[in-house]
This record gives sequence, structure tokens and C-alpha cells, in this order.
Amino acid sequence: MNKFNSPLDIYKILPKTNCRKCDLSTCMAFAMAVFKEQKRLADCPHLDEKVIAQFGGTASKRPGMEKFQEKALEELRNKIRGADLSSRAELLGGRSNGKGLIIKCLGKDFEIDREGNIISECHTHAWFAIPFLNYILFAKGKDVRGEWVPFRELKSGATWNPLFEQRCEKPIKEIADRHPELFEYLVGMFSGASSPAGKINSDISVVLFPFPKVPVLVCYWRPEDDLESQLHIFFDGTADENLGIEALFSLGAGLAGMLEKIMLKHC
Repeated sequence: MNKFNSPLDIYKILPKTNCRKCDLSTCMAFAMAVFKEQKRLADCPHLDEKVIAQFGGTASKRPGMEKFQEKALEELRNKIRGADLSSRAELLGGRSNGKGLIIKCLGKDFEIDREGNIISECHTHAWFAIPFLNYILFAKGKDVRGEWVPFRELKSGATWNPLFEQRCEKPIKEIADRHPELFEYLVGMFSGASSPAGKINSDISVVLFPFPKVPVLVCYWRPEDDLESQLHIFFDGTADENLGIEALFSLGAGLAGMLEKIMLKHC
């Protein structure tokens, strides 16, 4: 019996028509729902019964998202144990402390020791830990160019973009619609910087630094006349050289989830 290792494995066997007959907006969103055991392959009306049977028939027979994250984290920690962290510090925009290295993420210090443990005053969720460890291990240390591009224009971004819009941009837009103070909060709490009008002429824009060499530009357009509000997230043109597309997606989803929890707690 076949097993799925990621939502992308599921997406590959779907018709990619975005017909919405599964009650979700895109096939990528459906793939994520199946992976998280919220949907079954059989909920897609276009899949042949033989294909459904080939891949196990129900989502309950596949590893859930938490199990997938635990496995990914353990593999990354094993690689950290064999890495020369001190030599990576300057390349990544961090600093060595003898025990490992320290990197400033969203204005906060995060320490990684030689066993792959992440130490910070902030709670570290798997959605953040996975891209964090990926950044430490695989980032090429490319300097930021200041050329902002949408997620879909990054390497392999077009495939993941429907899911990125659903899991990252849409939830943050809904928060911004309800809480106009969101952007002031981002600037104050996470050392963000209000971005002046430039190439992307939005009503409000804030630059965040989840990692020193992976900045994120969040742009928001207020509703006007018959047009609803919009929110889009842009990355520096070097982002896909410092993080793979799956880690960038995980980072965006983690940011959205974190903001949702913060706003629920404080508002």
C-alpha cells in the first residue's frame, strides 16, 4: 500500500481542475486536507476508484501532519549534530556563542545548540522550527537584494502558490480586516519596519525579518468602493536560495497561525 509523505505527493495524483466539488477552493487545499486527515481521497469526484484503492482509500491510513513534522524535525536535528555551526554563523547573519549559534528572528534571539535544540524566550512551534533548521543547514547566505517577488515566482512556487494563498495570505488578510492595528503591532512586537511607497504601491506595507537573510514584505490594500481588501506577501528574490519552497510555505503558514493566536488572545 502506498503512503504519502507530503501534501505535494497527494496533489500530484489530483486532476488539478480546482472544480471546488470537494468544498475546497483548490486541489492543493484538498491535498492538504487529505494529508491532515480532514478529507478522504474519495471526496474528489474526479479520481478513479482504482487510484483511490491504490493509495489506501482513506486518509486514516496515512501519517498525519503532526507525525510528518516530528519525523522532519528529527531528521533535521540529526543533521545539525554533524554540522559545523560556528562556521555557519557569519554566513547566516548570526553569531557563534561557543555552544552553537544565535540568530535573530523577528527581533528575538533564537539559539541552536549542537544537539539541534532551539532555545528562546518565545514558544517554538514545529511550523517555525522546521524552516529555522533548514535555514541553518542549507541557506547559501545570499545577501538580500531588495527585489520583492510574489511566492509564485520563486523556484517551484507556482505549484505551491494555491496552498500558500489559502493557508498564509488569506488568514492574515482576514486578521488585517478585523484588526487595523495589526501592522502597528508587527512593527512594535517583531521589530518590523514600515516600508515606504515604492515598486509595490500598497496602502500599508511592513517588512519583517523571520531570518536575517529571508525578509518578508506584507502588503495590504484597504477595501475601496466595490473592491474588497487585498493582502499579499512578497519575498526577496534570493529567498529560494536561502530556504526551499516547502520551508518558505511552512514559514508563511507559521506566521499566519502565530498571528491568529496572538489576536485571539489579546483582542
